[in-house]
Amino acid sequence: MNRVVLIGRLTKDPDLKFTPGSGNAVCTFNLAVERNFTDKNTGKREADFIPIVVWGKTAESSANYLNKGKLAGISGRIQTRNYEAKDGHRVYVTEIIADEVQFLEWDKKAVDGEINNQGSKVLEPVKNNDEYLKADITPIDDGDIPFKIAVSQAA
Repeated sequence: MNRVVLIGRLTKDPDLKFTPGSGNAVCTFNLAVERNFTDKNTGKREADFIPIVVWGKTAESSANYLNKGKLAGISGRIQTRNYEAKDGHRVYVTEIIADEVQFLEWDKKAVDGEINNQGSKVLEPVKNNDEYLKADITPIDDGDIPFKIAVSQAA
């Protein structure tokens, strides 16, 4: 199984390009992901800078709504590749091919439904609405579920 989930901040604005011929959108950016521990000497958290590649409509949305410093969640797979550089050296690349991108932080203007810095209208987020709470919900008895969920704690 090859599955990766990351949360981090963009180190610079995303780069959107289109493949020659087919015109498929591809967006690349680096995500700074903090480590879970602090450095012994400095007492600060270190970060890993992970290259992300996004394709298709998700690439276009990422380029439109993400920018440097914004918090994003990425879900995808690790891919490795290599190629020979112009100087003859072999270059090895490890990157995340994202199939899902979550925008975890928005500009105030974006939240208010205004125009973002790329000139696109940003949709307003769904606000809490009492109508959702008044919906006719039928409770489920645990005895009606044909399976049991076992929860265990690690020792």
